[in-house]
Amino acid sequence: MKKILNRSGDIVTQSIQGFLAAYDKYFEAVPETNCIVYKNRRKGKVSLVIGGGSGHEPLFSGFVGKGLADASANGNIFASPNPQVITETAKAVDEGKGVLFIYGNYEGDNLNFDMAEEMCGFEDIKTAHVRVWDDCASAPKERIEDRRGIAGDIYVIKVAGAACDAGLSLEEVLRVTEKARDNINTIGLATSPGSIPGLNKPTFELGEDEIEFGMGMHGEPGIERTTMKPVDELVDRMYDELKREMSLNSDDEVAVLVNGLGSTTLVELNTVYYELDKHLKSEGIKVHDAEIKSWCTCQEMGGFSITILRLDEELKKYYDASCCSPYYAREALI
Repeated sequence: MKKILNRSGDIVTQSIQGFLAAYDKYFEAVPETNCIVYKNRRKGKVSLVIGGGSGHEPLFSGFVGKGLADASANGNIFASPNPQVITETAKAVDEGKGVLFIYGNYEGDNLNFDMAEEMCGFEDIKTAHVRVWDDCASAPKERIEDRRGIAGDIYVIKVAGAACDAGLSLEEVLRVTEKARDNINTIGLATSPGSIPGLNKPTFELGEDEIEFGMGMHGEPGIERTTMKPVDELVDRMYDELKREMSLNSDDEVAVLVNGLGSTTLVELNTVYYELDKHLKSEGIKVHDAEIKSWCTCQEMGGFSITILRLDEELKKYYDASCCSPYYAREALI
């Protein structure tokens, strides 16, 4: 597998150092780690630390910035950061108001962030966490805590960052963030595999004319493997899953995210939204906001995901708050 790198073992460190060299006006490293901190973060508030394995860029480091996360704890490719690294990242941004951790619901992340919270306790740092489990294809609703976190991370981080900047207590930030998490669902499909730098084989195999609904970000099994179909049929299937999962109806107001998994072009992603928009309009669901881009990726994996966030007035306030990072920003265009 062709990769633009020096040595595979150095790719995460050199990627982070390249990011910091380009954006050193805004970010700095947590010493002796691959983690980054936003220099101009607001003081005297709850701190937000996000993190997980590298290889999903711009998630997670690309969501550190104004109105977003204060720091990102970054592991190796597809591997959780270790507890000591997470703890040092939390210490670097702690303002005495507590630290909220947000990460995807994966065994390694759960274990390491739990251990980091214990270590933070020894440093008298108050902590809480939100595990994102938006992938509705990865487990049934009655086992929601077994579901994986995928592109829904973006909306959870967005709301949490705004709640922190608004000066809410750790308990209130946690409540608002969990509310956002629990109103988000995502389903994706893969058209081709990604890869891990240094390995000469893909993370999974798909036939030339095969796709898989519900496949995870690391190649975890999905819910159905079938032949490639026109985009209207793909979106029909995915929207039906989301509608049933969320009981969507004409009283709902939503934010929608069409996310590319790494190699899918904007031409294709825009066409996905073209088809999705038909469903939303025909059922009278109000779209408060929609975005089309690649935020939560898996190297060069082909495919896309659709994320829906159901909004109420409280969530809308935090969703609409301005924010900015090199890869994600929200501000009125008019």
